[in-house]
Amino acid sequence: MKRSLLFLAGLLVLAAAPPAVAAQGHGHKKEFEVAPSRAVSVTRQVLVHQGYEVITIETHGDDQVVYYRRGNMGRGKGKGPKMKMIIRRVENRVVFVDTPDALLVDINVRLRL
Repeated sequence: MKRSLLFLAGLLVLAAAPPAVAAQGHGHKKEFEVAPSRAVSVTRQVLVHQGYEVITIETHGDDQVVYYRRGNMGRGKGKGPKMKMIIRRVENRVVFVDTPDALLVDINVRLRL
């Protein structure tokens, strides 16, 4: 009896697993229909809120390059390495390039409001 229940539970788990596995890696695109100035402003807010320090924001053609690094978070361990993300304007959309997923989720939430 126990063996048949365990076997049945195993089959149910396997039957539910393929859709979850198949969905991995197929997230939403990183494009938003907003003004580039608003995208930069929201990106700066998200970086500061998550403990990053914005070093500089440079303009290269239609692209905005944001240089940032991790702050020491009050622990006195120094600051993190310099990183960059690109906010690219493509037609009437804004595309985020080289943006970590944790930051992109927060940016997405704030831009959708």
